[in-house]
Amino acid sequence: MGENQGNPAYQIKWLTQKKVQQLLMDSPWSKAMLAKLRRGIGKQPGELPELFEILFMDMPEELYGKGDEPSYAEWALYTSLTLFALHQQGKERPMSVGGIVDGKNIGKSFGAAIGTLVKQDKEREIAIKRRFDAVLTSNEFTEFAYHARSLIQLLKGGDIALDYPRFATELYWYQFEETRNRIRLRWGEDYYRIAHLNVKTDNTEKEKGGVS
Repeated sequence: MGENQGNPAYQIKWLTQKKVQQLLMDSPWSKAMLAKLRRGIGKQPGELPELFEILFMDMPEELYGKGDEPSYAEWALYTSLTLFALHQQGKERPMSVGGIVDGKNIGKSFGAAIGTLVKQDKEREIAIKRRFDAVLTSNEFTEFAYHARSLIQLLKGGDIALDYPRFATELYWYQFEETRNRIRLRWGEDYYRIAHLNVKTDNTEKEKGGVS
């Protein structure tokens, strides 16, 4: 799952970053398009022709579907943009942070964002983790998108941003059976790294206190 400018994952990341930047502009077009994207949640690419502009503009030809069904790239871009529109609703600051800087990933992954949510409210960890597990165990992409929506709502409520260009790339790889588990592993690692970041430190301090 390496990155270079010629592979689909890199193109999806670059394209998502460009489109998110357009959607964050303070213009009538961006506000109208965000509203249209929210109407597209739960639907398939192609169901709403009003979204063709934001979905297909500047898309490299190799990312287009070859048959009657949307390509994995189209699904990844569509899902990330519709969820971003939901996440950004009513927010003044950008809910997409990070993206590509000098060819490197920066910003918060999906797993890290959910871990941050848990860190904000430990009492809700069981409920949040249950939803997170529902996402991670989804083998059908439509099922994945359905469960992810509820988590994006929680991130929105917690005012926690997400790296949507990175998310779009991971959504692309998630659709391949041979790379799905690697994405799950990465999200799981990021979740626990953030949600329980201070557990070891806290226990160490307690042990020191007991010895003294």
